[in-house]
Amino acid sequence: MARIRFVHAADLHLDSPFKGVRAIAPEDVANALYDATFKAYDNIIGLCISERVDALLVAGDVYDGADRSLRAQRKFLEGIEKLHKAGIRSFVCHGNHDPLDGWEARLAYPRSCTRFGAEFNAVPVFDDDPARAVVQGVSYPTREVRENLLPGLNAVDPDAFSVGLMHANVDNNPDHDQYAPCTLKSLVESDINYWALGHIHSSKVLNAREPTVVYPGNPQGRHRDEAGPRGVYLVNVEDDGNIDLDFRAVDTVRWERVTVDIGAFETEQEVLDTLHDEMQSLLETADGRPVTTCTTLTGRGELNRFLRQPNVLNDLVDDINGVWANRSPFLWCAQIENASAPAFDREARLAGSDFLAEVLRAATNGGTAPELQERLRGGLSDLYQHHRYRRYLSDATPSQEELASLIGEAEAMTVNLLTEDDV
Repeated sequence: MARIRFVHAADLHLDSPFKGVRAIAPEDVANALYDATFKAYDNIIGLCISERVDALLVAGDVYDGADRSLRAQRKFLEGIEKLHKAGIRSFVCHGNHDPLDGWEARLAYPRSCTRFGAEFNAVPVFDDDPARAVVQGVSYPTREVRENLLPGLNAVDPDAFSVGLMHANVDNNPDHDQYAPCTLKSLVESDINYWALGHIHSSKVLNAREPTVVYPGNPQGRHRDEAGPRGVYLVNVEDDGNIDLDFRAVDTVRWERVTVDIGAFETEQEVLDTLHDEMQSLLETADGRPVTTCTTLTGRGELNRFLRQPNVLNDLVDDINGVWANRSPFLWCAQIENASAPAFDREARLAGSDFLAEVLRAATNGGTAPELQERLRGGLSDLYQHHRYRRYLSDATPSQEELASLIGEAEAMTVNLLTEDDV
């Protein structure tokens, strides 16, 4: 028998508004997106019951905003009550989107649900065997918690399997607000056996063992930057302390991003055919889920002229949605962006005498000349050592290979700007 078996979820964002979707999406697509966070939560509850876990842990941001809707609160409670009837405990902490000082309806939660307050509290998972497993959790009293919460951790019982439940930014992840900042080193050095974290919306195992430190990510993608499978971790802890992590996708609509290089295309038909092939591939790999996608066209080619014509991108979106949006499961293309550029003969332009030729020669020399590379590093050091950025960049001085790559990217951006009107 396992020592404990639980589901680790976070960032449910129930009732996320999917802003702007209803204005541009067909009604059935808009409804599917509007209900997606609730259905993903239903899947989490179903997973807990079907896998007969001991507990569900939710690491913050149950709701999308401090003014949480009554609909979202009723839905969350409904799931907790189902777990209670199945003999499954639930442990919940609150984060920056659903702090303790936010509005809350006076609803009755079952005694099997522990909702943590503004200070760490240690709660046994099993009433009849309190030393078997303990959850220590803490919630945000208000939206912006800028201090490290870890010093408030209670003493840890060495005989119990200890889980820490917290909404926090570990090692200053730049993609999310710096709320409840802490370091991976401090988490690893604590006596907690498993850190159940929330706040970062991508699934990440920061430390696999001693202790295990995990972000499950959010269970339902809400926009194009939350692409790919979304879910929770099913965690099985053996009597010997061995921890098995099993990621389970619970999302009901999958967001995906597609990039198509137009460089080899000669006709508009090739653009259309490739886009439709990509859409079919997305549906085939979505595990039976509907898909919402944003597509970016890149590369250099003659078809850049076609893509820059008025309304062409909207026409391409309409063409895709006319084929795929009415299927079951559906695929809905929300947007096509044109990041392509005109065809460009570098060698021919390098031999010229204009400003672009000078830029290309400087880029060529910069990729090979040590003296010029040192000058470039000197220029970058002003940025890397700036008081606002050095905490992120002070250890990121580029190697020769990385510097050459940066020069290449700078050249591409400059060429795009200088040849923008060469069509």
